[in-house]
Amino acid sequence: MMNDILTKVKPVILHALEEDIGDGDVTTLCTVPDTTLEGRFIAKESGVISGLEVAGLTFSLLDEQVRFTSHVADGDRVEAKQIFATVRGPGRAILSGERVALNFLQRMSGIATLTRQFADAMKGASAVILDTRKTAPGLRIFDKWAVRSGGGQNHRFGLYDMVLIKDNHIAAVGTISETVARVRSEDKLKRAIEIEVRNLEELREALELSPDRILLDNMTPSELSDAVRVTDGRVPLEASGNVSLENITAIAASGVDYISAGMLTHSTKALDITLLLTNAEEK
Repeated sequence: MMNDILTKVKPVILHALEEDIGDGDVTTLCTVPDTTLEGRFIAKESGVISGLEVAGLTFSLLDEQVRFTSHVADGDRVEAKQIFATVRGPGRAILSGERVALNFLQRMSGIATLTRQFADAMKGASAVILDTRKTAPGLRIFDKWAVRSGGGQNHRFGLYDMVLIKDNHIAAVGTISETVARVRSEDKLKRAIEIEVRNLEELREALELSPDRILLDNMTPSELSDAVRVTDGRVPLEASGNVSLENITAIAASGVDYISAGMLTHSTKALDITLLLTNAEEK
């Protein structure tokens, strides 16, 4: 499974390296001889690590002699000043790959850290925290990977793997019922259908159509509780819209099955990580 994921992310990492290095890392090529360097990845603040395999692949794509060694696993918590990985190999490759490896590690670890905060705030509730499609363009596979590292689950990956009927689809067609009817008639793969509703009236209409899931958009915790009561377990319910660390506990307490939060990936703060290098040949 991991090999399949790494195969998919490899072209993105190669593009990131080409973007940074271009026709050559002029500073490194002019100053660093053919020498062996080793380095320590150090967390400068506490958080949850994600992207270790990505960092390792980044260096190996530049030079297969570079050895990246993890001392923790994706999803593990680290503390400030903790050394969580090391790297050793040809110095030019390490220096040229340093920033790209750190960029992936810091962004993914920031997402994992925030996701863990949401998951911790929901402890005791049956709801599951989900991501959304509000990811950095071109980096969705990394962002969703990081959400899993933090203890969340992934919503649909894109527009192709699940039907999500939103208010704009309904506005274009006319009614919820007609929109669902068109999907069931036209989608030959019979993919799962989720319907977005904004109030209890729309919820009751959606329930009559027996979808696979119903999304409750921008409802208050009190309204969510009413929706759970009306649904009575007939269809899984997802709460979405303006979800934050300040209200996630109340939303989870309403009894919904899923809670999706765009801020997991669109408003995350990168985890502060540094790489300190030394010349291994001078030891």
